Amino acid sequence: MQEIFDFNSIKNLLQGKGEFKKPFRILVDCMHGVTGPYAKKLFCDIFGAEPSSVLHATPLEDFGGGHPDPNLTYAGGLVQKLRNGEHDFGVAFDGDGDRNMVLGKNAFFVTPSDSLAVLCAHLHCIPYFQKHGIKGFARSMPTAAAIDKVGSATRVSVYEVPTGWKFFGNLLDAGLISVCGEESFGTGSSHIREKDGIWAALTWLSVIAHTNKCVEELLCDHWSTYGRNFTIRHDYEELDSAVANELMKKLEEKIGGLKDVSLVKEPVEYKVSLADNYSYSDLIDKSTVANQGIRILFHNESRIVFRLSGTGSSGATLRVYYEAYVKDVECTRYPREVVLAPLVAIADEVAQITKMTGRQQPTVIT
Repeated sequence: MQEIFDFNSIKNLLQGKGEFKKPFRILVDCMHGVTGPYAKKLFCDIFGAEPSSVLHATPLEDFGGGHPDPNLTYAGGLVQKLRNGEHDFGVAFDGDGDRNMVLGKNAFFVTPSDSLAVLCAHLHCIPYFQKHGIKGFARSMPTAAAIDKVGSATRVSVYEVPTGWKFFGNLLDAGLISVCGEESFGTGSSHIREKDGIWAALTWLSVIAHTNKCVEELLCDHWSTYGRNFTIRHDYEELDSAVANELMKKLEEKIGGLKDVSLVKEPVEYKVSLADNYSYSDLIDKSTVANQGIRILFHNESRIVFRLSGTGSSGATLRVYYEAYVKDVECTRYPREVVLAPLVAIADEVAQITKMTGRQQPTVIT
């Protein structure tokens, strides 16, 4: 990590030295996973953050009875602490340390799609990329297209792949990409062939130190420049497997007749440009995969994606991804729930989620 980042700049940021007028206070939640000892060494011993800055740092076999999934639901304790306004930056890592959730002051939430895009837009301030250059970017198909806007503006190729890190791995091995990420809070780069939560946190702190801007300022600047890809994921966990499979079967039968249909006309028209079940041909090993998610794409750059996972004894999980692109600067500050409400209504109508599952709301919202 010392060969990738400028440790002195991060240290000065956290301690309020040099150009920084006051210490930048952080909270790191290791969720009783493997990152605890590393986080203590890095953030406290090397960078000089207060010992209380690292939470749940002792790795435990049962993760302290919690669920080590870094999202707004399972890292709710970190969210509450950030809401007090005493800290400037928060990050949570999952059990094996490869995923991360980033929060700004007052628990300002950074979606994984935005996190990937903002970091890629600022790679020039990281010594590793100054030395090795930037070869390309990649995102999983359900991940919002915010990174596509950065790639287009910077003339860097962007690849879309199915969910599953092996597809990123092929692109990394071939030297085609430098950074990749997925909406499930995984971010990685070419320094290793994996996603890396601590790397993501250090990249964020490096960008903050380089720009001397807080998390929210960086996001607002990014939206002003590129527009905003609003996104939410709804997870319906532990559904009856037969019901979940029937829902997906009926949905796939229905999408064939959706092209050019306007599902909502007022106040914004949602006219379907493409409806399919996503398939992918790997550029490197020439393999193909099908049935990677049912997509409904609209002419206004909005989309809905449905994916089903798990059919074991604990049931299935239906994941529904919503995305809407907004260019108007004033509108980029709207609550994402408001912007995406029409898409949520469309998904429920088309897929009959409430009727078939009996669920009035998702189990987890990220």
